[in-house]
Amino acid sequence: MTDEVLFSVEGATARIRLNRPKAIHALNKAMCDAMIERLIAWRADPAIRLVMIDHAEGRGFCAGGDIRMIAESGAKDGVDARAFFHSEYRLNHLLFTYAKPVIAFMDGITMGGGVGISQPARYRVATDRTTYAMPESGIGLFPDVGGGWYLSRLPGRTGQFLALTGARLDGAECVALGLASHYVPAEKLDALKVALAADPANVEATLAAAAETPPPARIEGNRETIDRLFAADTLEGVIAALQADGGEWAQKELATLATKSPTTCKVSLRLLAQGRDHVDFADEMRVEYGVAAHVCQRHDFIEGVRALIIDKDNQPKWDPATPEGVSDHVIDQIFAPLPADEQWTPVQF
Repeated sequence: MTDEVLFSVEGATARIRLNRPKAIHALNKAMCDAMIERLIAWRADPAIRLVMIDHAEGRGFCAGGDIRMIAESGAKDGVDARAFFHSEYRLNHLLFTYAKPVIAFMDGITMGGGVGISQPARYRVATDRTTYAMPESGIGLFPDVGGGWYLSRLPGRTGQFLALTGARLDGAECVALGLASHYVPAEKLDALKVALAADPANVEATLAAAAETPPPARIEGNRETIDRLFAADTLEGVIAALQADGGEWAQKELATLATKSPTTCKVSLRLLAQGRDHVDFADEMRVEYGVAAHVCQRHDFIEGVRALIIDKDNQPKWDPATPEGVSDHVIDQIFAPLPADEQWTPVQF
């Protein structure tokens, strides 16, 4: 077991607390494996009626995954990177299919891997400190951990907008889009957790009593614009619409898209298009694992991590550098199924 995740049981309530504050609780394989082991044990324990997931300290719930390790592995044989994704996606799927109620507290930074362990929860609590995003296209990755499932089911073209731009949402916006089920001021979380642990049989009533009406959601004012300008199913179509609009908002989003990997932007759009049609979350995880296994060894991911995380020059050199340079054949290769003995599999009971 790793001390980067803390586990406890208070009466009938089990608790998972991420405990890697210097990395804003970014997930590694040991953390994922430890959570899977405990969730399996609690699943079979009739005394456990509720599971809560939060973070022990620091300024965010979970900033993502261990990107540096994944890139270092991808630059070599990719074995460790694939092992991490396999465990992480098993954790995502286990939470998605978990029979007992799970509450995730999306307090502070909730990105990438943090989205993956909060969105499957039956109850998702956002706060006035929540910063939610799937910013993977900026490092040559794609919105994984179920992003193809969750983002494709958001209203209108909001999911495509978030996947391509990596736009950050606050707690009120998360509630408005259904990414969070409740809005509770951060200062009230400790009291809420005590109340939940004391009465796990009445989760909904306890949450309802603590929840407040969030402030107006800024994204609601942009919904019509997003639906119109991100309506195209191709990256070139989105860019053309933004260019034709010419307004201040469109120009800002154009500038944002210019910093993203054209390859993984196209991967993201295909992922969402396919994700809409999946009826089983395991199918989503199988597809995403295959894509991740390919993408983690491609130039754009290794270069994106170098530019934004290692050297921090924020000047990634994407290859191809333009959307037109990314052929359908390249995207087909990235989505090509893995051999049967290398595919992702869920936890077996």
